Amino acid sequence: MINKWVKVFPQCALFKDISPEDLSLVFGCLQPKIQSYEKNEYVTIAGDDFTGVGIVLAGEVVVSKENTAGNRIIMAVNSPGELFGEIAAFSGEGVWLVTVEAREACTVMFLPAGKIVSSCERSCASHQQLIVNMLHIFSDKARVLHRKVEYLAIKSLRGKISAFLLEHYQKTGNDILVMPLKRNELADFLNVTRPALSREMSRLRDEGVIDFQRDAIKIKSVDTLKSIAGLGDYSVTKKKETTPRGLMLSSRF
Repeated sequence: MINKWVKVFPQCALFKDISPEDLSLVFGCLQPKIQSYEKNEYVTIAGDDFTGVGIVLAGEVVVSKENTAGNRIIMAVNSPGELFGEIAAFSGEGVWLVTVEAREACTVMFLPAGKIVSSCERSCASHQQLIVNMLHIFSDKARVLHRKVEYLAIKSLRGKISAFLLEHYQKTGNDILVMPLKRNELADFLNVTRPALSREMSRLRDEGVIDFQRDAIKIKSVDTLKSIAGLGDYSVTKKKETTPRGLMLSSRF
């Protein structure tokens, strides 16, 4: 069963620098569980008993959390090779901190957290690499959450949208952005209403700052977006960064 997903494992940060042969030994220690879900089916629900660090093997899942007012906030959209639940795994609470829903039919592997960080019976170097990789993942997660706080700190909707588009431009160096999220999902991510988001996007289009069609947005004036977002010293690098793909959130218009 595990061999079926051998092409996905190199995409997973948890298995970085672990050869396929050594990974088979690691799985022998971890004893993962694999489960499939239908579109819109809940993979996890916040508050339920924790079942292990999740790795998407096929399809996509939406990771979200509700605030005290009951509004959903999108944390990430995860594709094959991406993880969820790593924070809950070592929080000591023993419950899921987020809700994960199948965005389409998907397959997920669950790894017991305790076995990830504990030494295996063989004391193999590959298991030590697994622990090192998990520490890197925690560091990346902290950086992602920091960016999320920055978005929430921007007061104006125009500023949120502009900062969001500029971040994607910085990662890709491309002024045409193909957006994997639906409009309501982007609204949840930016913590705004869908109608307000649509109105502001239309205004930016009418002003000649951007243009959009179906699932693509074209940035027509980077300087204007910088001005709106208050990022006068914003630097653009053409080389794609190694930011986890779960942060690459967007919308269809």
